[in-house]
Amino acid sequence: MTTVNEISALTTTTATTKTASQESEDRFLKLLVTQMQNQDPLNPMDNAEITSQMAQLSTVTELGKLNDAASAMTASLLAGQSLQAASLVGHGVMIPGDKIELSGGVAYGGVDLTQAVDKLTVNIKDASGKVIHTSDLGPQDAAGSVPFQWDGTTDSGTVAPDGSYTFEVLAEQGGKAVAATALAVGQVGSVSLGVQGAMLNVIGLGPVAMSEVKEIL
Repeated sequence: MTTVNEISALTTTTATTKTASQESEDRFLKLLVTQMQNQDPLNPMDNAEITSQMAQLSTVTELGKLNDAASAMTASLLAGQSLQAASLVGHGVMIPGDKIELSGGVAYGGVDLTQAVDKLTVNIKDASGKVIHTSDLGPQDAAGSVPFQWDGTTDSGTVAPDGSYTFEVLAEQGGKAVAATALAVGQVGSVSLGVQGAMLNVIGLGPVAMSEVKEIL
């Protein structure tokens, strides 16, 4: 029968730094040793019961190692994502959103299409929600992002003042509406790190995740 001293010897370690899996293993062994030291001498644990508990220890250890490996992989991915995000500072990006900023007589926006369309229209709206300009972008033969530019001219022939506007997109194929997403254009001013990973702080649009970027300009 395995003795208490033999089990206790397994808990000895010379490592100065322990991983989470090693700490779990130590706690398990200490509990097992304590259990054996306080067992009923008239009804001691048999080898089968000890073997069963050691098998549980093996399972706990493997799960701990798997958790350590997953943590290391996550840290590596976050580091890589942070470097990639930092390289976008100063660049323009297209992200989901209906805001468009007119500055110096020019404004930029985009549309994300799920498929080819034979008609694509953009309606620019003022602060009250009134359509002040309609732009026909024509047919698009492929899915993906479609950029557009507005010079500030309204349908009435006047020039809109610089400022913030919104827009909507309408797409059709064969006379039927097709899903299309409005894309706002902004410049990445900085990058912040949080529990959700690297976030791009886009000037005028706020923080967005890397996964939301449809195109880098």
